[in-house]
Amino acid sequence: DEFIERWKMLEQNCNQYFNPQFGTPMDELFTRYMYFERAKMNITKSTTEALRTFYSRNSYSLLNEETMSNLEMLMDFWKDVYEQAEDKFTPEVLRLLFILEYAPNGMWTYFLSVYFMQHKDSDNMLDNEKLHGFLSKTIAFVWTYAITNPGVNALRTPMYKEMHNIVNGIDVEFAGTRFDEEKTKSMMNNYSYLNGRPITKSMLVWWAMNMENQEIPSLSTPFEIEHIYARNRNDKENSLSKASNIELLGNKAILEKRINIRASDYRFEDKKKYYLGYTNKRNEKKAGTANKELENFAKDTSRIDFNEQDIMTRTKTILEAFLEYIRQEKLFV
Repeated sequence: DEFIERWKMLEQNCNQYFNPQFGTPMDELFTRYMYFERAKMNITKSTTEALRTFYSRNSYSLLNEETMSNLEMLMDFWKDVYEQAEDKFTPEVLRLLFILEYAPNGMWTYFLSVYFMQHKDSDNMLDNEKLHGFLSKTIAFVWTYAITNPGVNALRTPMYKEMHNIVNGIDVEFAGTRFDEEKTKSMMNNYSYLNGRPITKSMLVWWAMNMENQEIPSLSTPFEIEHIYARNRNDKENSLSKASNIELLGNKAILEKRINIRASDYRFEDKKKYYLGYTNKRNEKKAGTANKELENFAKDTSRIDFNEQDIMTRTKTILEAFLEYIRQEKLFV
């Protein structure tokens, strides 16, 4: 009876906090925990077994009381992450966790699960300072790898090696998978940041969350990609020297879905009003965007337009800032 109650609670939490693309929410928890056990077994190969195959090895020896307790601890940790628990994480850590929610793939959830299981203390807490360093390096690596080596399968090889290092007490450094600076710079500058590519929103979230005085939004707030210089504006004006410049990173920002629907096709002077929360009804105002950069654009009375030069300048600024971030995380050879 006790086991049934514990299992029901675990399933209830999984259903509430996990929304996997494949399998059930409970499968997701067992998968995140599996990577910890794989790492302890010194398994670093890039292919992974099916869940049932993995847990049924050695006559289901893993399905024991210790594993059940570990699953509950891991679930509680992820519950704190998704609830943005301020009593468990510092604001700096919560900021990075928010950014990771927009990662170009879900590999970070397995990576962080292994880190938690290995480094949690007797109260199932993590050292926030060390966690911040781990998360920051993870973001820099995963974001860069998504551009230089697209595809989640490619990411498995370096990640599995680092999972093995984690359980063996070795700091995560990605020593064997660092990037050539000039090649990375060239690839980032020539990459097509189309909306359909996950890394596009990932980069925009990273940029937005590094703005001064940027507050951490709720994870339940849906964000979309906003074209600051509207697509249909160029269709009407034909004012860009290259139509493809509309898709440059410098012309994009994250914006709440509720605002983006209304602001999508407006001229910049109209967009500014929507960024601040004004609706199309006279003098009616609702909550504006949480994106501090867009709010600052809207409040800047000297900024009467956002043109092609602004797109080019902002693109360069974002990419140079991210390259500096990679340098700071010591991920260049």
